[in-house]
Amino acid sequence: MYQDDGSSSVTSSPLQVFSTMPVSPSMGSPYPWVRELKSEERGLYLIHLLLTCANHVASGSLENAEIALSQISHLASPDGDTMQRIAAYFAEALARRIVKAWPGIDKALNATQITLVSEQILVRKLFYDMFPFMKVAFVLTNQAIIEAMEGEKMVHIIDLHAAEPAQWIALLQAFSVRPEGPPHLRITGIHPQKGVLDQMAHKLIEEAEKLDIPFQFNPIVSKLENLDIEKLRVKTGEALAISSILQLHSFLASDDELRKKSPSTLKNSNGINMQRVLQMNQSTLGELLEKDTANGYSPSPDSASSSPLSSTASVKMDCFLNSLWGLSPKLMVVTEQDSNHNGSTLMERLLEALYTYAALFDCLESTVSRTSMERLKVEKMLFGDEIKNIIACEGAARKERHEKLEKWIQRLDLAGFGNVSLSYYGMLQARRLLQGYGCDGYRMKEENGSVVICWQDRPLFSVSAWRCRK
Repeated sequence: MYQDDGSSSVTSSPLQVFSTMPVSPSMGSPYPWVRELKSEERGLYLIHLLLTCANHVASGSLENAEIALSQISHLASPDGDTMQRIAAYFAEALARRIVKAWPGIDKALNATQITLVSEQILVRKLFYDMFPFMKVAFVLTNQAIIEAMEGEKMVHIIDLHAAEPAQWIALLQAFSVRPEGPPHLRITGIHPQKGVLDQMAHKLIEEAEKLDIPFQFNPIVSKLENLDIEKLRVKTGEALAISSILQLHSFLASDDELRKKSPSTLKNSNGINMQRVLQMNQSTLGELLEKDTANGYSPSPDSASSSPLSSTASVKMDCFLNSLWGLSPKLMVVTEQDSNHNGSTLMERLLEALYTYAALFDCLESTVSRTSMERLKVEKMLFGDEIKNIIACEGAARKERHEKLEKWIQRLDLAGFGNVSLSYYGMLQARRLLQGYGCDGYRMKEENGSVVICWQDRPLFSVSAWRCRK
């Protein structure tokens, strides 16, 4: 980790110098004053270098991209301040994108990489514990289910990613005090790891027995994309609810045959004007990018929330939503990342990802120590991997295709689902949860009956409810 040594002073504003300075082969190592930058100025310079590097990567100028990455490596650090951490992961993603141009080298570099399932489960648990986002989603989902299932005697819930038993333990407890008595509850949990489902089954059955609620757990060991709908075993007379937590966006990864590869070229009109960026004096990356938006950056047609759905929409998504619609659910609740990470060009995705991950890293900076190993694991194994997927991958390999709520509303409407407004009581519970979290940066706002959860004013996750429209 780099630390300012304070051995000399900067006689003129560094921003005035590097705002007009190209990153070129003649630069070699960073100018001496770069090491003396204050945190905010260093952050601005890192943004300059990231955008310059992305420009070179997109245009195929790999020699210049390598120089920019070298510059970034002198200033970025995975255990530094917020901007140093973000820059480290975005630089790694850009480097990974370069390497992917040589599939043999890329494959060799990853040949011995081992990802432990236990580590993946752990980092998801840490994310749940460190942030209120999933807790809010669970509260809103459960309340919507309770209200939709009023008076129903047999309730079947399908959890498209059954990883966290806390959600359904809370629902069991809520059903146990229902005025008309609890329903017969069956939960179908889908997850690729049998051990995760076994653990969930044990905890839920134990809770149901304690509360004296008739309960069944139906585990399905499968990746969601390979799910056999017949195994869901929806029975006549059951009132069905479906819960999807951060799952649907992966179906947008269409095969290369279905989507023409878009050239990763950077149009000058699409990119941020470097001089304008670096002359700004904002305290956070989010504010910096927001200011640039006001000064002329316009989101790409692919990423703008008001844009129509792409004509090359994923066939997999259409088929999956049609399958869910065919089950005639009384309710489906969808939680997704509320971001524009499905643009067709590298720069579109990089800019939008900077917005989102700046907010997420800032959440941790405000609530968790920089030296926390748990924080480092979440940043590296969750956020870092997502950033790499968004920036470095294309085609079917690019799974992290997060989109804005408005796009999901359009897509689900076309699939035959009608929007159901989340109740005032559900939103009240969610707001109380946020208020009791001990950090005033978290916000919640209503959009057309759905909820968007924010850090400050930056939307990060959306929760929406749907019914089957016949």
